[in-house]
Amino acid sequence: MVAPQIDITQSKTMKRIITTTLAALALSATLSFGGELLNIDRAIGHALDGYDPVAFFTDKKPVKGDFKITATHKGATYFFASKKNRDAFQANPDRYAPAYGGYCAVGAGLGVLLPVDISTWQVVNDRLVLNYSADVQKMFNKDPQGTLKKADAAWPKLVTEHGK
Repeated sequence: MVAPQIDITQSKTMKRIITTTLAALALSATLSFGGELLNIDRAIGHALDGYDPVAFFTDKKPVKGDFKITATHKGATYFFASKKNRDAFQANPDRYAPAYGGYCAVGAGLGVLLPVDISTWQVVNDRLVLNYSADVQKMFNKDPQGTLKKADAAWPKLVTEHGK
């Protein structure tokens, strides 16, 4: 009988994710507002590290928002590069707000809350999806639909458990 082979890269990545989860949660703020769970900056309460959520869809790249052009949605403050983007967000905030409250999609699918690296952004099924790292994003991209299905199923439990 042949022993199962384990991809050492994935194993190391998952070990790193698991061992950093507690530290990451201590560093990122979790905000529960109206049954939501949001990954926000603890110091000033803004989401997406100050990046404009609309720009991911319109400019197809991360664009830093202006701290003078803001909107609040479900308790998180978002910054925008322009008033036009802010107005688009206010007209349909659920379209532009990040999936899983701005937490890592792969982590959500595994039932854990992980912070994100903004460079891992993707728009998938018209949703802004973020991941913990480039390595985790590669895992996501192997089966994006399956990962989203798992994350969608696990998300309500995460909100219930962590959204006190």
